[in-house]
Amino acid sequence: MTSTSEIAPGTYRICTYVHAADMQFNQFLIVDNEPLLYHTGTHGLFPRVRDAVAEILDPSAVRWIAFSHFEADECGCLNEWLGAAPVAEPMCSACGALVSVNDIAVRKARPLVDGEIIETGTHRLRFLATPHLPHGWDAGHLLDETTGVLFSSDLLHQNGDVEPVTTEDVVGRMKRVHKGYAGSPFDRYIPWTPWAEAEVERLAALAPRVVAPMHGSAYAGDGAAALRAMAAMLAEVYGLGAAGS
Repeated sequence: MTSTSEIAPGTYRICTYVHAADMQFNQFLIVDNEPLLYHTGTHGLFPRVRDAVAEILDPSAVRWIAFSHFEADECGCLNEWLGAAPVAEPMCSACGALVSVNDIAVRKARPLVDGEIIETGTHRLRFLATPHLPHGWDAGHLLDETTGVLFSSDLLHQNGDVEPVTTEDVVGRMKRVHKGYAGSPFDRYIPWTPWAEAEVERLAALAPRVVAPMHGSAYAGDGAAALRAMAAMLAEVYGLGAAGS
């Protein structure tokens, strides 16, 4: 089942719970003069996500399709979306555009550099290049400076069929995910290093009011505190401190 919830003014979370993985897959739609879809989902999710978007606006009106890094749940059905939305363009890090996206997408991506501002009408968004956070040298994050929403990809990942938005602790949920992945193919899927810790601090310094992950509830509250608590938790789980020892 796919559900839709407004998590901030003009910002909708589109969520599909996949029972086999015990995991939600979230996309986010910013409704504005130039509508922006963040994450596409996998090929199999395209019909559901398209129909959910259609409950809010005409899918053909989507102007931008953005994502953190090149991965199936981030941009697996990018070309289906580019077919459904004739004016849409992909938007990702300059690294991602160069090394992956422009080779597979039917239209070339807008390459974003660190600190670049994107205005979709009333929303002003800032791109932050965060190589290897959450993973992949092409990774980045997007902050909506208008609403205070940080689209955080796999940061604050939670498993389970959880509520759309919460003010409760999500770092504890994320800790259970990472401890549960120990010894599995997903072990250390966030490569925790001093570099990654510094990048988390850079995101925390933006003081997001909502942190919206790909998997699990959006966290509404002191986003900086949640991200810093996440950093401490990952250092504990992986046995690494700021010095990488």
